[in-house]
Amino acid sequence: MTDNQRDVLSACFSLAIVLFALFVTQRFILPLLWAAILCIATWPLYVRARALLGGRTVLAAALVTIVAAVVFITPLALGITQAARQAPALAQLIAGANTEGLAAPAWLHRIPFAGEAIYNWWLATLGQPHGLAHVLQDGSVGHMQTASEVLKRVGSGTMHRVVDMLFAFVCLFFFYKDGAALQRQVDSIGAHLIGVTRWTLFSLKVPVAVRATVNGLVLVGLAEGVLLGIGYQLAGLSSAVLWAAATGVLAIIPFGAPLAFGAAAALLAVQGATIAAIAILVWGAIVLFIADHFVRPAMIGNATQLPFLAVLMGILGGVETLGLIGLFVGPVVMTLFVTLWHEERRFRDTTGR
Repeated sequence: MTDNQRDVLSACFSLAIVLFALFVTQRFILPLLWAAILCIATWPLYVRARALLGGRTVLAAALVTIVAAVVFITPLALGITQAARQAPALAQLIAGANTEGLAAPAWLHRIPFAGEAIYNWWLATLGQPHGLAHVLQDGSVGHMQTASEVLKRVGSGTMHRVVDMLFAFVCLFFFYKDGAALQRQVDSIGAHLIGVTRWTLFSLKVPVAVRATVNGLVLVGLAEGVLLGIGYQLAGLSSAVLWAAATGVLAIIPFGAPLAFGAAAALLAVQGATIAAIAILVWGAIVLFIADHFVRPAMIGNATQLPFLAVLMGILGGVETLGLIGLFVGPVVMTLFVTLWHEERRFRDTTGR
């Protein structure tokens, strides 16, 4: 056997081990990715905590993990608590709307230009038995005949997500604890595969992109939820805390916030509070305009040195391809792509090729 054949066989064997490891651990890949993103985003905080604690790595890792868990889980827990209080009534409403149909509100006729068309569409779809299932295009909805079945499905999905979240925070602790050694190992492998210069360039870009994306999406989204939650409370919307939590989560996704405050305004309009509904729409439009046109582009684009279009394409394309995790993976991929683009252009300008 020649040296080339031995190298090819060795590469295939290594690749087979990597693929088999991914196959065995596929159930935990998503929590691992979330933990890695959170670790990169909060690593400076961990470094400061370790310095304040006199270099006690385990204690600093545990403390920062607890702080991160409290910061991220508390708003979610408040939202789940509020949702649980209204879950039976909401489940009964969904099951009844799906089984018997949902009556069209009379105020739809008063919508300018398109009111009659919307009213007729509602009668032909949502107003029919099992029309909700057809609109959502999900066969599982059609099988939800009772409120208990709705609660069972929602509860099962919630428990699944809770387990993933707990595992992610366990992984986060070990990423903090062993992060320095892991970084040295990854740097060694990356430098061996693509060269020291290129790996150093890319490895510096990834943490910046992750932190900028987390700040620009998560923090700005939560701030939108708080500001719109104040508006919900002043407008007299019932369960304003739950609506604020839902708005904060949806605001992380581009164009998600209008769904939340639009639904809140529609609910107020159905209840007869037309002025409050208009006020929510106006306030939501103002908050959304400032956040999406000034705050987010400045936080993400300036830090990653990406054009706003590249940021938007990375976020939307990431969500479309990878789901929620793509919100953070997409901008990182676009950052690496733009970095590679500039590097190749500088190489061509230098060599004249």
